Order: sequence, then C-alpha cells, then structure tokens
Amino acid sequence: MSKNNTFKALDYRTNKPISVDVENGKICAISEIIETLDTNYFVAPGLVDLQINGFKGIDFNSLDLKITDVHEICNILLEKGITSFYPTVITNSSEAIELLLTTISTACNNSKKTDASIGGIHLEGPFISFQDGPRGAHSKDFVQAPDWNLFEKWQRAANGKIKIITLSPEWENSTEFIEKCVKSGVIVSIGHTAATTEQIQNAIKAGATMSTHLGNGCHAMLPRHKNYIFEQLASEKLWSTLIADGFHLPDSLLKIFLKTKPNTSILVSDATSFAGLPSGTYKSHIGGNVELNDDGKLCMQGNTDMLAGSAQSLLWCVNQLVKKQITSLQNTWNMASIKPTEALFGTSNNFLEVDYKADFVLFEKNINGIQIKQTIKDGEIVFSDLIKNS
Repeated sequence: MSKNNTFKALDYRTNKPISVDVENGKICAISEIIETLDTNYFVAPGLVDLQINGFKGIDFNSLDLKITDVHEICNILLEKGITSFYPTVITNSSEAIELLLTTISTACNNSKKTDASIGGIHLEGPFISFQDGPRGAHSKDFVQAPDWNLFEKWQRAANGKIKIITLSPEWENSTEFIEKCVKSGVIVSIGHTAATTEQIQNAIKAGATMSTHLGNGCHAMLPRHKNYIFEQLASEKLWSTLIADGFHLPDSLLKIFLKTKPNTSILVSDATSFAGLPSGTYKSHIGGNVELNDDGKLCMQGNTDMLAGSAQSLLWCVNQLVKKQITSLQNTWNMASIKPTEALFGTSNNFLEVDYKADFVLFEKNINGIQIKQTIKDGEIVFSDLIKNS
C-alpha cells in the first residue's frame, strides 16, 4: 500500500518555499512554489548522531539496559529531529560489552522502527590509551590492546551492527587491527589517544578515516607544536567529529577546527543518560556523583571545571553554533545531518533530494533557537508538534 504525503516549508538551503512530495518512504518530487506560506517552518534532512551514550535516564552502558529502553530512546530522539543514530558502547569488561551489544542488536531485530533509526553501533574502546587524560572517564581496569578475535566475538553478538570503532593507535598491533576492521567494513576512528605522530600516520595509512571528539579525551597539557591533536587536524584523510555543546570546546578552538576542515567536520552530541533530565545532582555508574547545572553543563559534583560528559542533544549543538554565528545555518545543519553519512559511506544517503529516503524534519527558528516541529521517518510522520489552525 503506497503512502503519499506532501510537505510545504522553506528550504533550509535557500529560504525559498518548496513542496516536498513523499511516496513509499522516498522523496518523489521537490518543487518551488509561488504561494506564500502561512508559517516560517524550514524543511531539512533529519539529524544523524554518530555518538550517543544515552538519553533521558536510559544508558546504553548500563547492564540494566532493556530492549524496551532501546525502543524508547528511538522515540525520544525522533522528537529531537534525530532520524538516525549510533548507540555508543564504551570501555567495559568483555562480558559486559557483549551483553550490551546483544541487547541493542536484539532490539533492532524486534522492531523495524528501531532498526531503521539505529544506523549501527559505535564501539568506543576498550582499545584506547591507558594514560590518564586521554583515557577520559573510561575505566582503566578494562583498557586493553586491540584483539581481533575478541572484536569478532563482539561483532557476532552485535549481529554485524558495529559500524564504527574508536581506538588509539599507540598499541603495538594497532595497524594490523585497523586494516582488518577496514576490510570488514568498519569505520576506524582515532580517539582517546596518546599516540605519536608516526603512530597516527601509520593508522591513517592502515585506513583510519575519522577522529573521535577531537580536542577532548586528551592531556590537559600538550607540546605546543608536535602533538596528536595537530597531527589529526592536519590530515586531509581524517574527518573530525566535534562536541559543540558550548562546554567541551571553547568557541575560538571550534572556529579553528572548522576553518581548517570546513568540508570534513561533523557534529556529535556524545550525550549521556543525563541528557534531557532536569538540573540537579545524579549518581553516575562511571564517575560517581555528577551535577547538571541550570546552564546545561554536566560536571563532577563540587568541581565545575571537570566535565562528566555531555547532557545535551545534537540539536542543542546545532543551536549553539547558529546562535553564536560561528557558522551559517545551512553549514551547521549539514555537519549534523548529511556530513555524517558522507563520512560513513563516501557519499551522503540522506540528501533532501528526489529519490532519497524521506528522512527529514520541519523546524521553526525563533528567538529561542531552532525547535523541531515535525519529524518524518521513512515517509511517515513519527513526531509532530504542529499547531493546527481551527
């Protein structure tokens, strides 16, 4: 049975009114319209988050994670305009990682809607730096050298859904491991690393194509010229993922990163389970008590200078860049929607164009920033906050 729908809004790229026609889950026609629209809504591709640890009390790294939790978080994120995301499983015991991967993959198998929302799984660790600073909040007890047999075991548990792995190439056998990952179709991202210049260059030669939350997960002090941030930033073969929540990176550094890599930068939320919760004090199973203040900053209790992860959505990050005029609305939105899929697949698979899948949003831009009014997934309206005229 065919499902047809027509959406009229301003094109986020041109500000001109357009009509987007949808049929059987795909965009079948886009045309400019002469009529004056009675709204100031914009239409744009759905957001794609490559790194999300949890949201609104649901934690992809909690051993209490349930299949129903995975279904629920998909619905929560659709309200934030996120039509595709990559649940992120971080450093833990081998058994815990296997359990979490199994839960997520089973949730995908049990629901077409969940499977359509989850583009893949991002495994962040445990093959990262053992050093304090680069290791971040990851548990030192479970950090280890890359192990291909172990990774294959996890990939079987994930039913082949591990699509991104973050690792540090400072381990002796990392080059061979990266080559095997790339050959199997897994994107390798350098992160939580204390690698030398040569080690990073070898990782790139082996096929690494991404940097995980560049500028975070590193030492507090670095050599002023020769360091692993500059080395990754200088590489034309690495995409940079950035946490632009207003807390993880200062605006000046964001501007430098974006000017250096204007076409290969991606926004990620790196959201934790505290995202979407009211301000207050919470207990984290990773770092103890944390505090979410009224400004949206998540830090260790009693130490506002020490971040405890991100508590904001990808949409929040988009709003930060647009409000501060660090980049244009179009460029910012692209970094959070079509650029992630370009980094993964070589070319974007979610353009707002004819014959592409109908994953897009309608949003309003006002004094409070960008607000999602409607989310369309596979051609169907899966979230709507539109005010109907009587």
